[in-house]
Amino acid sequence: MSIALHGFSWDASSSYARGAAQGPAAIRSNLFSEHSSALALDGTDIASKIAAYDFNDLPSDAAEAREAIMARVAASLDAGLKPLSLGGDHSVTYPTLKAVAATHGPVNILHIDAHLDLYDELEGDRFSHACPFRRAIEDGLVRNLVQIGIRSAPPAHLEFGAAHGVVSLGSEQIGDIPWDRLNAPLYMTIDLDGLDPAFAPGVSHIEPGGLTSREVIGLIHTLPVSPVGADIVELNPSRDINLMTTHLAVRLVKELAARLSA
Repeated sequence: MSIALHGFSWDASSSYARGAAQGPAAIRSNLFSEHSSALALDGTDIASKIAAYDFNDLPSDAAEAREAIMARVAASLDAGLKPLSLGGDHSVTYPTLKAVAATHGPVNILHIDAHLDLYDELEGDRFSHACPFRRAIEDGLVRNLVQIGIRSAPPAHLEFGAAHGVVSLGSEQIGDIPWDRLNAPLYMTIDLDGLDPAFAPGVSHIEPGGLTSREVIGLIHTLPVSPVGADIVELNPSRDINLMTTHLAVRLVKELAARLSA
């Protein structure tokens, strides 16, 4: 199946630091660079799998931006394409999930992150990048949410997650992922701060003790079914070192694209 590659240049819902809005352009400009192979590790020719590129600007108003994201993902789904979205901050995942669930119903989610992203609100914003999965659960968009790489977990948020069946695992618990909960329809979301900063320094919220790049690639290859959609978020090029995180994100795009098109 073919893919629509979306770039959502949005970081106005970020706390602490901005810069993730520059992530999509950085990934796209390096996606087919001679620096690396254009193939996924299984030999899939990624260029032949991407049928549409959507990197249009978003409205400056947050509510209008969310509506635009949802509409653009919905248009790709209506065209028979699977959405692979690039953030931007993690707030872009909520409107993406709204569009995906409108087509496929509630989804099972594999969520790589240092943070739970289950705040009810942060700094007065209920649609902050710290809130997407709280909103998605409340809206009935989620069947099962499995989080891996967590190492910043307020107890009240863990309690909310537990009450809604969320499985939240630290990086050291990668072998405990309940794969039986991650059947179709499956969505995968990768916040790059879920990886250890030794592998992904170019993020706004560094949390030592994360996953390795090899582990995350392995998780993509281990997915029990081809996802109906996926995203990679929170690349902050202004904090990157020698394009390390950008090239990691490029590799993750290629591996996800291969799994989405399988």
